[in-house]
Amino acid sequence: MARLYGEPLFSMPLDLYIPPDALEVFLEKFEGPLDLLLYLIRKQNFNILDIPLADVTRQYLTYVDQIRKHNLELASDYLLMAAMLIEIKSRMLLPPKKSEGGEEAEDPRAELVRRLIEYEQMKLAAAGLTRIPLLGRDFLRVQVHNDPSVRVRHPDVALVDLREAWADILKRAKLNTHHIITREELSVREHMGIVLRRLQGQRFVEFEHLFDPGRGPQVLVVTFIALLELGKERLLEITQAEAFAPIYVRLAYHPA
Repeated sequence: MARLYGEPLFSMPLDLYIPPDALEVFLEKFEGPLDLLLYLIRKQNFNILDIPLADVTRQYLTYVDQIRKHNLELASDYLLMAAMLIEIKSRMLLPPKKSEGGEEAEDPRAELVRRLIEYEQMKLAAAGLTRIPLLGRDFLRVQVHNDPSVRVRHPDVALVDLREAWADILKRAKLNTHHIITREELSVREHMGIVLRRLQGQRFVEFEHLFDPGRGPQVLVVTFIALLELGKERLLEITQAEAFAPIYVRLAYHPA
């Protein structure tokens, strides 16, 4: 529901005046004759250095006729460009005149092409400037009010607070310890020789006495593999009197 001067309006007023141009729809909006001419050239994919003036002039005059029906004052600027196009086209139909030096005359379209190229460059530059963020349109300036009369009171720190903070730092530092992992090259063959030398001159050696726990689990594993290899090659005899009894190891007897 519409309102007029605050009162509801239920029917269309009989004396309502609508300007003739109020309901006009323009499919294309141009900023001047050069803008329209450049649009027609780019729309038809014409070479701007070799403009087919007959086709461009025909399309240009069609658009100017549409403007003249609605706005004669606006069409005057476009009519001036139309007259220039017709003049250039007529000059191209005449035989070219050579200059006094014998050189060929300049292309009648040269001046128009130069103006179009300069206009297009300025239009592209303006579009590039429009894409740059603008204060008030794309972003706003932040304003912070600082009242010097307001004083921020910071909390007092006692010596006890500093001591507790330092103790907490030391406590967290102890939790972060570094572990250095080293890689030790161990040879099964070397430990096989160590076991054989250990059993030399011994009648029996208890199984657990062949291992040195102080050298770490890696050495224990390699020593155990060495014992298995020696047993596989029948260089050792591993015996046990009964279940859960101690296990003994000795050199295997090989008759001469």
